[in-house]
Amino acid sequence: MPSVLIVDDLLSIHEMLDAVIQPTGFTTSFATDGEKALARYKAQKPDLVLADIDMKPMDGITLLKQLKLFEPNAVVIIMTAYASTESAIQALKYGAFDYLQKPFRVDELIATLKRGLEYKQFTNERQSQSSAPFPVAKSADIDGRLVGSSAKFKKLVQQIKKLSTVKTPVLLQGEPGTGKSTIAEILHSASPSPDGSLVKIDCSLSSEANFREGLLGQSGSGGTWVKQAKGGTLFLQHLQCLPLPMQKELVSVLRTTSQGFRLICTTSEDLEKLTDEGQFHDELFYRVASLPVVLPPLRDRVDDIPALVKYFASHSSNPLFDAGTVEFTEDALDVLRSYHWPGNLNELNQVVSKIVATAESRVITSQQLPMRLREMKDWPTLADYLAGQQKQYCDLVLHACGDDKTKAAKVLGIDAAKLR
Repeated sequence: MPSVLIVDDLLSIHEMLDAVIQPTGFTTSFATDGEKALARYKAQKPDLVLADIDMKPMDGITLLKQLKLFEPNAVVIIMTAYASTESAIQALKYGAFDYLQKPFRVDELIATLKRGLEYKQFTNERQSQSSAPFPVAKSADIDGRLVGSSAKFKKLVQQIKKLSTVKTPVLLQGEPGTGKSTIAEILHSASPSPDGSLVKIDCSLSSEANFREGLLGQSGSGGTWVKQAKGGTLFLQHLQCLPLPMQKELVSVLRTTSQGFRLICTTSEDLEKLTDEGQFHDELFYRVASLPVVLPPLRDRVDDIPALVKYFASHSSNPLFDAGTVEFTEDALDVLRSYHWPGNLNELNQVVSKIVATAESRVITSQQLPMRLREMKDWPTLADYLAGQQKQYCDLVLHACGDDKTKAAKVLGIDAAKLR
């Protein structure tokens, strides 16, 4: 049975929590302060720790830090008074799984414990070196929609397969066009209970009024989007575009309704940096970023380009012949491998689909590729750039861009002031 270590200096709290937790299938143990809790954790290795934030001589935050030093994957849930929200957010920053504000409801407590246990089981699986297949529903959907064989791609697929078995919030990070929406759809359809709806919301397009109605509703406990996502997935795209006031209100919704749906968010920006700069709500970041997935740009997985070209070609159409029989010559593939691909998978898909649709033969050579791709085929690779040929690489890019520093800097992804 899963175990919970309850840490509180009030014995009455021990008795109350024991009475409500044990009937749900958890075993309980107790400690009256942080020092005793740390010793008991080291001896018993419980699955979860439920600790009060206000204790002496070692408070809950200090206990959390000590537990994380001893066991980085320790799952700690902090209990705090309503007035101590700032300290609770600090606990999330130091690695707490979640926090509960006193007085909390029994169903809220049990739901949080179950999510904590699910997260614990996931982290244990992630550390395992076993090659046994994952218990993933609709695994064929994962293998059929994710194409490639590079090391970074294989690592991504392993991570997605593991994530499909849990309901913990997932943050998908990556440049535009790297396939974040596809991953979200796969996680939804491959989840243990995929029958619920996938409610997709683009934070860059919806107004604050729409968000308030869709997320909060009239009572503030969940609007139309939240109700539609119950039993399924709430998918928030471009989370960095959500205005700060709505970010704060989203936290409130998640605290009361998150156990009813799977939350998946995407971002093309560094949310941790935005949080440090005060441009993103700190608690929202710690709530959505517990399981981050970084999608590599296409330029970092060029070995996958031939397989991706074949996949995109087979999903295109041509009025003269079966598009699935189209072949790209090696010189054409060399051009595609050497291009920078700022639009990533989306750009490659557009290029391949357009070429295949207008091709008069089943063989595609480099001369049939767009000029903007062919001009770049002799540039040094990213590996050369990282190996120390930075100046040569930058000079070539600048020359190819007609000495336009602004354009060259955009291609390189650097500040124009750094160019000669």
